[in-house]
Amino acid sequence: MSLGSRIGVVVCALALAVGLGAPVRAATSTVLTLTAPSAFAGGVTTLTVAATDETGAPLVGAPLVLERRTGDVWQAVGTVTTGDDGRASADLTVSRVADDNAVRATYAGDADHPAAVQEGTLPITPRAGRVLLGGPRAVVDERSVTLKVLWRTGNGQPVAGEVRIFRQVPGGRWTAYDVVTTGADGRGSLRVTPRTNTRWQARAPRLSWVAADRSGVLRIDNRPPGVPVALPKGAPQPRIKLPAQRRAVGDGANLTISEIGDAVWRQMDGVSWHSGCPVGRSGLRIVRVNYWDYRGYRRRGEVVASTAAAGPMGAALAEMYRRELPIRAMYRVDRFGWSGRSRGGDDYASMAAGNTSAFNCRDVTGRPGHRSPHSWGGSLDVNTWENPYRSAQGTVPNTWWQPRSHKRVAWRSSSHAVVRVMARHGLRWTYGNGDTQHFDYVGSAGKRLAAGGPEPCTRYCD
Repeated sequence: MSLGSRIGVVVCALALAVGLGAPVRAATSTVLTLTAPSAFAGGVTTLTVAATDETGAPLVGAPLVLERRTGDVWQAVGTVTTGDDGRASADLTVSRVADDNAVRATYAGDADHPAAVQEGTLPITPRAGRVLLGGPRAVVDERSVTLKVLWRTGNGQPVAGEVRIFRQVPGGRWTAYDVVTTGADGRGSLRVTPRTNTRWQARAPRLSWVAADRSGVLRIDNRPPGVPVALPKGAPQPRIKLPAQRRAVGDGANLTISEIGDAVWRQMDGVSWHSGCPVGRSGLRIVRVNYWDYRGYRRRGEVVASTAAAGPMGAALAEMYRRELPIRAMYRVDRFGWSGRSRGGDDYASMAAGNTSAFNCRDVTGRPGHRSPHSWGGSLDVNTWENPYRSAQGTVPNTWWQPRSHKRVAWRSSSHAVVRVMARHGLRWTYGNGDTQHFDYVGSAGKRLAAGGPEPCTRYCD
């Protein structure tokens, strides 16, 4: 309760007389009023106590005991005596802790006036608060950085307490992220691992002695750990835009090969696999591997392959990771849905998105009624947007890339790094520039053939 206004309480003479042992005088009461101007914490304020009777007449020469509460204990401050105006005063230091600013005055009573007790609180003028948030302007993805908080008053006094840290991601709202506790020096820190571009802000609460404040916004750009792909000027973008796949799991390529689980099979059934396919669920495996995307970030992709081809395919993709040969996307082809043209997973859509995939029980693209080698799970299409296929209806998914190559993502020669990686693991670049994206697992024979160059594709092969 502020002492900036009058807080006098008329104390029942009978009750106080009984409680404090003073004479009972039913017709007379003692009124104590405490006032004090507001002051900054650590500053000095003057506590004034006015003692009067019920008519407002001052009590002259009345001894008043002043106490201050610390924790749950009242401790004596001193005794003051009222003057001719019934007032007495004492200088007290204002504490930062609001509860420690509780005070009380006690009058023991006399022959004409009963005892009285009055409590109050020394008011605090909050100082201006200032909270600062510092940290780096950029972070490499998957690495951590330290945010530093400095909380002080406007005149430089350190503030100890809890500061809330808020974060905003692109397109999102500000959300509470964590709490930093500053020490006696007003400093605190927080270790964070941003996985995208982020904005950060520290918000200090209002305390009894310092006003609330918000820091400026700290922007931290997330930068790729790998080298982004620099495509030629004028290179077209895929017609279908895929969301970025989930982040890489674990260190390195982290290759895993496992049986097809129920959830995955439900998604495949009726799309990339259907009744009449030459290989069933037991003959297929799911290959999961980390890869570098075109922006230089580590992602986690997956393909389905036959039991025989899964290991070599996974090993080839893992070597592509180690050599930082990027892959645009690696979703299972069932993501693109059923295609009546393909009589299987929609290979046209997969290529239009630049997707890398393997098993797909379908017809040869552009050649209905002829089963694709992908139906057996031994074929792999890589970076399909930059590595077109000459179908019966023309080159797909685009013609721009057909006469062009790229040292990291597009190949037109058996000497290209990707073709050589595939060959080392028994995956033959079977049709050369007739179907640049396509590789077939042929085991050790594939390695021998690759060493001598790929067999040319003369008619509609994929």
